[in-house]
Amino acid sequence: MVKINDADFSDIYITPSKKAYIWSGKSPHGLKEITFDDYPEFYSLVEKEFKSNPSYLVVYQKHSYRVERTIALHGVQYCIRKQPQSVPRISDLGMSPQIVRHLISLGRASGLILVAGATGSGKSTTLGALLKEYLINEGGFALTIEDPVELPLDGVYKNSNGELGLCKQTMPQNGKWAESLKSALRSCPRYIMLGEIRSPDIATEALQAAASGHLVLSTIHANSVGDAINALVKYAAASDISEDMAYDLVSTSLLACLQQRLIGIPKRLVLQTLFANPDITKACQVRGAIKLGKLNFSTIIEQQNIKLVNNQPLFGI
Repeated sequence: MVKINDADFSDIYITPSKKAYIWSGKSPHGLKEITFDDYPEFYSLVEKEFKSNPSYLVVYQKHSYRVERTIALHGVQYCIRKQPQSVPRISDLGMSPQIVRHLISLGRASGLILVAGATGSGKSTTLGALLKEYLINEGGFALTIEDPVELPLDGVYKNSNGELGLCKQTMPQNGKWAESLKSALRSCPRYIMLGEIRSPDIATEALQAAASGHLVLSTIHANSVGDAINALVKYAAASDISEDMAYDLVSTSLLACLQQRLIGIPKRLVLQTLFANPDITKACQVRGAIKLGKLNFSTIIEQQNIKLVNNQPLFGI
């Protein structure tokens, strides 16, 4: 047998009978039962660390695990994700070099970078890798709001010029994401990373922060770029602004939207991307389409992909 920290898996499922299952590696979704020689100790810690929030972080022998606790028909069950011990570089995630270069170039821009996808598609890893890249290349102060805190981003980053980047990871105060974001803005961060846009007030605050000169990074659950932007508009419109104002705010604030999936054995990244012109004073087909509520981006995405493949600038700059 092997210890849980040494085992190769991303998610482990624990049933009310305390049996543990991980991905089998033989098919896209099949599982297999697994045992570890330190499983009782690990399970005891998972139970002990639960307070009231069903989503929480457990640190077992210096390795972090994100826990989701639910009540099933026959008792308590857990879905537990093993967190990376270090944040990967964006170039190591399986994206094309052209997309990586463009994403890195956005480190000097302002706006919202939105990563969409299903649970377990690597959204948080992409965000963390991007933020790490910006701190290394550009420096500056980053503040994250996450629940639970996932990747180990907190710390100081030195760039090639000898300047520094600083990241502080936080959790929402009393579970109030929008209030925590307002508080974060008073700290004058260059970068803000939100674990997820999940409500109208969070969406509106994130968009306003992006429109006011910050670089905001967040995730949303959606199956395509168009669905992600539509969800963002709907969230914003459900707050205290009209739908027309929501379209306008999203068109002004959005900098990039990535929709990603992990497929195959071994799993590989499949990415759909849409980029807006970082210079909001210049014409932009993407911003214009969003403002008019035309959210079918298939042609624009294809045109941008062709330019990226041919190493052409997306916006003539």
